[in-house]
Amino acid sequence: MDTIAIKYNDEIVDLQTAAAKGIDGEAIVLDNSDAALEVLRHSTAHLMAQAIKLLYPDAQFFVGPVVKEGFYYDFRVSEEIGEGDLKRIEKQMLALAKKKYVIERYEISKGEAKKKFANDPLKLAVMERIPDERVSIYKQGDFEDLCRGPHLPSVQAIRFFKLTKIAGAYLGGDSSNEMLTRIYGIAFADKASLKAHLEMLAEAEKRDHRKIGAQMKLFAFREEVGAGFPIWLPAGARLRSRLEELLFKAHRKRGYEPVRGPEMLRSDLWKTSGHYQNYGENMYFTHIDDIEFGVKPMNCVGHIKVYEDELHSYRDLPIKYFEYGVVHRHEMTGALHGLFRVREFTQDDAHIFCTTEQIEAQIIEVVDFVDKIMKTFDFDYKMMISTKPEKAVGSDAVWEVSTQALKNAMDSNGLVYAIDEGGGAFYGPKIDIKITDAIGREWQCGTIQLDFNLPERFALEYNGEANDKIQPVMIHRAILGSFERFIGILTEHYAGEFPMFIAPTQVAIVPIAEPHNAYAKELADKLIDMGADSEIFSKNESLNKRIRTAEKGRVPMIIVLGDEEIENKTIAVRDRRNREQYNLSEAEFLTMIQQKINEVNF
Repeated sequence: MDTIAIKYNDEIVDLQTAAAKGIDGEAIVLDNSDAALEVLRHSTAHLMAQAIKLLYPDAQFFVGPVVKEGFYYDFRVSEEIGEGDLKRIEKQMLALAKKKYVIERYEISKGEAKKKFANDPLKLAVMERIPDERVSIYKQGDFEDLCRGPHLPSVQAIRFFKLTKIAGAYLGGDSSNEMLTRIYGIAFADKASLKAHLEMLAEAEKRDHRKIGAQMKLFAFREEVGAGFPIWLPAGARLRSRLEELLFKAHRKRGYEPVRGPEMLRSDLWKTSGHYQNYGENMYFTHIDDIEFGVKPMNCVGHIKVYEDELHSYRDLPIKYFEYGVVHRHEMTGALHGLFRVREFTQDDAHIFCTTEQIEAQIIEVVDFVDKIMKTFDFDYKMMISTKPEKAVGSDAVWEVSTQALKNAMDSNGLVYAIDEGGGAFYGPKIDIKITDAIGREWQCGTIQLDFNLPERFALEYNGEANDKIQPVMIHRAILGSFERFIGILTEHYAGEFPMFIAPTQVAIVPIAEPHNAYAKELADKLIDMGADSEIFSKNESLNKRIRTAEKGRVPMIIVLGDEEIENKTIAVRDRRNREQYNLSEAEFLTMIQQKINEVNF
């Protein structure tokens, strides 16, 4: 295979730059490795922009980065472009690729670039985001654009791609700015990989949690309520409540104490924690009696205040607090996406206060907790240690000690992990849990964060064995991440066919006629007493229609009650999960349901 770029000191550079600077590093060939796809997709984005410029000559371009989903380009155009135009753009891209344009890179000063693009306000806006005094430009044929690169040597290798969707995007992600057109695409090194990915996208569309959530009446979003604020409908609230109950028991068995902090705290506390300075743009603020308050984006400060409520000895540690904490974060409107990205959500949050000697045991206990939950839901997962980000509090020395402590805990227990440089929280390094769902997509969920900084900033302490004052270590921990996001992932993972133990409605009871309603209610009461939820489908509709309605709601088990069932105290069961129909005595049926809803133990 031909080399398309060079990897040198963890940086990917194109061949032209490598030759000009005499860089000799690891060769990157055109395959489906992360490094190769980054170069390929970056170049495919530019090819798309070149095709758009040919088809829509007045188009002006903002940015066109590689993202997890492939690539996109934001641009302004006078004509309206719709989904039906994507094939036309693809056809033009293929025609351009056949021209085998060489991709050239050159540098000019920012001042020269501003003169060059003086009539292009979007290019000038891009340059406002570039701190360097010199900028690089990539050129292919008569198309050129500001870009850091790297790119392929030529457009010839761009063959297997697909433009996947068109959307609107605010300039720079700011809802106060104009709306630009955004086109997303994907590219691979070979046809088979592209085909497999497109099949996965088609399956993902069927599983879209927003569609299934509407069909099953789990949750809703209403414009008059506000973007990013989900409304939980009865079925969704039941599902969520089951998840909460299971986790509550699991936390208590592991020695966690339930606590609850206020949803607003004085801004002085957020300044002490560093959130005000490092996270303030994502927070909401208000004033009460001329005092500024911050609506909490995280639960850690509230738990610190719980810890401060009494004196602690080394004998008390570790102390573990957990809370289903409602938090608010100011997300850009363009970033909101169903339950995956909202402005109000609830974390399954916990904080562990421990000694330095207890770090390893506590980290491993949390990892074991994660393992049990992920295996219960049939998720594969991997772990990454995320290191100090650009915006951070605390000294390099503290960060080094914290990061090494996480590595030591993982290494000494033979746990596999990757490193995400710069991906840590602003107050400490963390272990991120990334899960893989039923159709192979990866999701960021839980996190385990080690923090020496907040205990220092709040002067937390405990009495040591010699009655000396010692600063505890704080471990921030969320396993699901948030109930909203996790339920969205579960919905797509199971395509709405939730396991019995968390299904919103576990049993659909369908009485054949009005005289059978009393027995239906009797059974429903017995199910509630054992912790199972049911719904009686007794509307004045045909029997078949009521059964179909229950099936559309993806209820795991449907029971039909008629004269024979009432007379013999039997149950006619339609098991949707096993695709079976059978009859049981009432006692056998209730025992089976009890076993199914109790089969999970985190």
